[in-house]
Amino acid sequence: MLKFVASVLIALVSGSSLAFAQTTGVQDRTTGVQHQSTLSPTDLKALTDARVALVKAALQLTPEQEKYWPALEEAIRARSTGRQQRLAVLVNRPNQAGDIAPFELLRQRADNMAQRATELKKLVDAWQPLWQTLNPDQKRRLGILATNVLRVVGSAAEARQMEIHEDDEEN
Repeated sequence: MLKFVASVLIALVSGSSLAFAQTTGVQDRTTGVQHQSTLSPTDLKALTDARVALVKAALQLTPEQEKYWPALEEAIRARSTGRQQRLAVLVNRPNQAGDIAPFELLRQRADNMAQRATELKKLVDAWQPLWQTLNPDQKRRLGILATNVLRVVGSAAEARQMEIHEDDEEN
């Protein structure tokens, strides 16, 4: 079990910078500096594949539980694809903050939130039947995975923000 947890943590640490790198293709709102993403669509797909595989490996599904996995995997991938599409729109949008009416920005934000809500509901609907079949060990492993993902990605995000601000101060 210790080897499993160590493997998961290593995967999370090595993948955390990739996870945050997805979001660096947007304009820094505090400085106005545009930061380009370093990940290609192929990289983003590979990252999603790794996330899906990590969750499945942590769960160690039984043959009975496997029947719930395809719907969950589809929901995870759909949510990832939606996020990537929303980020691509932000990256490809010209720097025209002053040219867009404030109500149009609010309308776009509401549309994005509605899309995210739909994706999240689909994810919850896919997770619920599987969750009901998980044993306490599986739930514990999933909790460890989720807790460490949040902590590692949060730390990586904070480190990246500091790096961006230091780069801005040098320029």
